Amino acid sequence: MCGIIGVLGKTDVVPSLIGGLKRLEYRGYDSAGIAVQTGGLMDRRRAEGKLVNLEKVVTDDPLTGLTGIGHTRWATHGVPNETNAHPHMTPLVALVHNGIIENYRELAAELEPRGYSFSSETDTEIAAWVITSFLEDGKTPEEAIALSLKKFQGAFSLAVIFKGEDDLMIGAKRGAPLAIGWGDGEMFFGSDAMALAPLTSRISYLEEDDWAVLRREGATIYDGNGAQVDREIKLTKLSGAMIGKGNHRHFMMKEIVEQPAVIGETLNGFFNPKSRTITLPDLPFSWTDLPKVTIVACGTSYYAAMVAKYWFERLAHLPVEVDIASEFRYRSMPLPEGGLAMFISQSGETADTLAALRYARQQGQHIASIINVEESSMGRESDFVFHTKAGPEIGVASTKAFTCQLVTLACIAIDAGVKRGTLSAEEEAHLSSALSEVPARAAEILDHDGAIRELAKKIFEARDILYIGRGPGYPIALEGALKLKELSYIHAEGYAAGELKHGPIALIDETVPVIVVAPTDHFFEKTASNMQEVMARNAQVIFLSDAEGMKQLGEHALGSIEIPTVDPFVTPILYAIPVQILAYHVAVLKGTDVDQPRNLAKSVTVE
Repeated sequence: MCGIIGVLGKTDVVPSLIGGLKRLEYRGYDSAGIAVQTGGLMDRRRAEGKLVNLEKVVTDDPLTGLTGIGHTRWATHGVPNETNAHPHMTPLVALVHNGIIENYRELAAELEPRGYSFSSETDTEIAAWVITSFLEDGKTPEEAIALSLKKFQGAFSLAVIFKGEDDLMIGAKRGAPLAIGWGDGEMFFGSDAMALAPLTSRISYLEEDDWAVLRREGATIYDGNGAQVDREIKLTKLSGAMIGKGNHRHFMMKEIVEQPAVIGETLNGFFNPKSRTITLPDLPFSWTDLPKVTIVACGTSYYAAMVAKYWFERLAHLPVEVDIASEFRYRSMPLPEGGLAMFISQSGETADTLAALRYARQQGQHIASIINVEESSMGRESDFVFHTKAGPEIGVASTKAFTCQLVTLACIAIDAGVKRGTLSAEEEAHLSSALSEVPARAAEILDHDGAIRELAKKIFEARDILYIGRGPGYPIALEGALKLKELSYIHAEGYAAGELKHGPIALIDETVPVIVVAPTDHFFEKTASNMQEVMARNAQVIFLSDAEGMKQLGEHALGSIEIPTVDPFVTPILYAIPVQILAYHVAVLKGTDVDQPRNLAKSVTVE
């Protein structure tokens, strides 16, 4: 959500700024802009919509500079248009900003007696004028930033350049990520390592309330108290090549196709094929001592948590509570002493999940996170990190990160069961062997791409679509509905199949396709009965099941997708893939922006 790039360069920085913004597109945005400084003068270009619009503006009205900042904006305060786009400029500063300055109205009221004129509806412009007011009072840029940060309330990161200062850029972090890139006679700011990947491999991450003064020879970093501090320089594994589309039309399809490989990579970190056991690194807690596990997440990651609840409670006999991060801490939930709180996030920067983590920390919980970006805020604030090996995920709709989260959670649940004595060695071997088959079976599902594309043609004109499932298939139904609605903008809902008769069945008629998630597990007969109920009301059913399920019910459906026969334990991982592919092809037929759906952002860094 929103993206920052800043460059103190040796040559014209405009190409680097535009390139950095392109690498930040995956975060989601609705306008973009850049500002540069050279020869003591500042200039900027902004545009509503996609980066191609900004590139046209820059081509038609070029600008050059050795110092510059850029931004992709996801609208919070103020509609998405050029006036509200970043960077925001005053006669003395240009500023880009992620997050929210919560007290911007009060700050604006304080500034009004100075006669300043505000041209936008944004909190960001107010922040720029606050800094300007201190500069006009004779403060140095460093002093102006330090004083301004004391006045700002909220969660944000920002980068600022100053009129007449060609060798200076200042950035700050509070609640939203900001990284420093170290070059050779060049320095950089970026929202994440992705933005900086082709520019440098040497990255420092600012910690909470840090602010940094960049000059071409290096950086000086201060903490919230103004004391100079050092932050470790790390070598990032990201490269420009890792974030290309390859031969695929969209990042999303590339990432779907990568799932057999990244699932295998994630599994390899836990599974010993020789002993057929799951081995986790030493944990800072004992499974046998835990009274309860609380799992907190948002969106797709929340559905991964819902699947994990079935696994933990069944395999480890360990009570699990699953909560949506944006609701969790506002309930003031009492957490048991010595409990485990697990947090799931692709980016490791999700604002609501990070706030929930900090609440659980205050409640004395052990803190573990499952994240795809090791060098993230959640990673740094956890007692232990389970790193999913999905690699960079650019498409806003999560695919490979979700299945890697499920694989990780499955391994953790097996380990918990073994340690708590609820799983025998034979059961561990059986379940871990079932997991080891998943990459190959996932590859088989990808072979159905053409058939799924044909099914998409049968439903893409529907106004409403329902997904149903039972047990661990219920969260997959929810996930399938989420994927469809966010990509194609078709209204879709997921239901526990047994709940149909408690209301949702009233929605069923011949115009409503129903996607049935029905592996032949011990829920199958019940799900089959629910499928018959909707078919009796003329619903168009698309049936997802294995060979045995197809034998019983496949011929009665409008269309079907046969999933390889596997142990029921791993079916949620595999059944997630066809619902991703179906949503993708429906969206392509609808002509929507598959990788960057409207109104959505990859990393939600504001509440």
